[in-house]
Amino acid sequence: MDLLRPSIPTPLQQLSNAVIERAGVQLYIKRDDLIHPTVSGNKWRKLKYDLLEAKTNGEKAVLTFGGAYSNHLYATAAAGKALGLKTIGIVRGLELETRKNATLQFCREQEMTLHFVTREEYRLRYSEDYLKRVSEQFGNPYLIPEGGTTRLALKGVAEMVDEVRNQLDMTPDFFATAAGTGGTAAGILSTGADVLAFSALKGGDFLAGDIRQLLNECQQPGSLTLLTDYHFGGYAKWNNELLAFIQNFQAEFDIPLEQVYTAKMFYGLFDLIKKGYFKAGTTIVAVHTGGLQGLIKM
Repeated sequence: MDLLRPSIPTPLQQLSNAVIERAGVQLYIKRDDLIHPTVSGNKWRKLKYDLLEAKTNGEKAVLTFGGAYSNHLYATAAAGKALGLKTIGIVRGLELETRKNATLQFCREQEMTLHFVTREEYRLRYSEDYLKRVSEQFGNPYLIPEGGTTRLALKGVAEMVDEVRNQLDMTPDFFATAAGTGGTAAGILSTGADVLAFSALKGGDFLAGDIRQLLNECQQPGSLTLLTDYHFGGYAKWNNELLAFIQNFQAEFDIPLEQVYTAKMFYGLFDLIKKGYFKAGTTIVAVHTGGLQGLIKM
């Protein structure tokens, strides 16, 4: 399965401006937003091997979880339709059933069955009893957790690291990525590379433990630095400062960002560069994890 013919390897583009030059660092952006028009960024990487396994096992349906702006639901819906797999999305928030939302409307257009639940019920999404009940309700489909973070997802993300190493002919000092469930960070760490993970969630300190749990079978993971001060109020929250950053970034580099994940990561990364966090000569690769369908109109 080529999963809709992705554009691999994705481009590795060097960024340069006065801030970067003053700091004496080398900053690159891994353009995984260009991997596929609908199954974009880290979602393509994370879904690849789970969907391969589902098809190999003869599964007919996939069930997963997400919120109103879920890149994961969006990508799963698109990939599932293309691969002939029925998709079911458990969506956080009963109120969303009657609200217009571009991400969820796309999922419906891809024939994903959306099942809206209360936030209280959604918190049970990792409970074995709850998963058993939901699975039986929908005919025992192949289960993929929120964000697509599984042991197979780490394998897919690790392939991105191999691409970067081949493109640079070296391992960068740091990979930088946005973090929601921690799967992308864990996949990079599993290769032995060091990671700066920028939490998109308020109170994201718990991600360190989740990431360590994902790496419990990894012999020599890289070093994780979790940054939790750049969430702009929490998941899917933003302010005018962040929106201005998105506009300025696109004007300067001709690269679009979105306000849920990638803009927060780049805002934090440039803030660290300005503050002298990195010693001169440091090489950083920031991963553009896609999700541009979630960009609000400005």
